[in-house]
Amino acid sequence: QVQLVESGGGLVQPGGSMTLSCAASGFAVGSYNIGWFRQPPDTEREGVSCMGSGDGVIYYADPVKGRFTISRDNAKNTLYLQMNNLTPEETAVYYCAATQQLPALPFSVSCAAFVGYGHWGQGTQVTVSA
Repeated sequence: QVQLVESGGGLVQPGGSMTLSCAASGFAVGSYNIGWFRQPPDTEREGVSCMGSGDGVIYYADPVKGRFTISRDNAKNTLYLQMNNLTPEETAVYYCAATQQLPALPFSVSCAAFVGYGHWGQGTQVTVSA
């Protein structure tokens, strides 16, 4: 049974940093397409960053490029999201999600629109506030 459990959220000041973790079970993170998504209050969910299976192609949404880093530890079967220079507008519930097979779309499109990601964690709240 595929299971994803996020952790590491909390309160951080503007300009601060935070690392989210997503512990996976029931599958190997290296063999699935996996990513981070977020849903700010009263806003639609959006793709933040995704990593492809195998060769690990990576996508970052434009607003987070240069500040966020996605990575995975195959030995720990865990996905990470390092977030730097956070802004209050990035307050959201952050989710990790995974899928073994993506639809026939560009990788960036499937991540940005979270198309095809069928397995989701419960989410972790990130609040950026002074």
